[in-house]
Amino acid sequence: MNAITTNPITIAIILFFAIAVIVAVAASIWLYISKRRTKELRSKFGPEYRRVARAEGDAAKAEQVLQERAQRVKKLDIKPLTERQRNDFADEWEHAQAQFVDDPAAAVTRADVLVQEVMTMRGYPVAEFDQRVADVSVDHPAVAQNYRLAHNIAQRHEQEDVGMEKLREAMLHYRALFADLLHDGGLRPVRQVRAEEREHIRRVA
Repeated sequence: MNAITTNPITIAIILFFAIAVIVAVAASIWLYISKRRTKELRSKFGPEYRRVARAEGDAAKAEQVLQERAQRVKKLDIKPLTERQRNDFADEWEHAQAQFVDDPAAAVTRADVLVQEVMTMRGYPVAEFDQRVADVSVDHPAVAQNYRLAHNIAQRHEQEDVGMEKLREAMLHYRALFADLLHDGGLRPVRQVRAEEREHIRRVA
């Protein structure tokens, strides 16, 4: 028995298999954690996950980028708007939307400003555009691309006339983002009308 336990070859074989088991277990744990992280990030970021993966050309790099975004935003003091603030911003949006009839370019500019104002009110830091859209993509991934598209049209219009339809498209993108910021998602309209308010409007009309 003593000869078996002190045999170098036996010890080497035992160590080899022990290390192999440890490596296999560690690899299984890593694979499980990696798959779970991918699933969570896909679920959280939705279309933004796919966009970043295409941009980075590698899923692992994309996930690192998205995790860094989430960690940054987690440190921010992001807060919901009060009902009064929502109503005030809804009023401002309706004014911008009405302005589109007479001055589409000015309306688009106002829409961009309103998005920045509601972001600031909610606690997002003032930053350059790429950082703003990265921050907003964490809690509002479904409309992050809307922000990029609207901003791109607005910038192009500063250089050349993009035409009425493109400006209208920009307003629609801004509206989707603006509503999402006001109501924390759910693809709801900028101004929500409760049942009792709707009934009151109907009676007055």
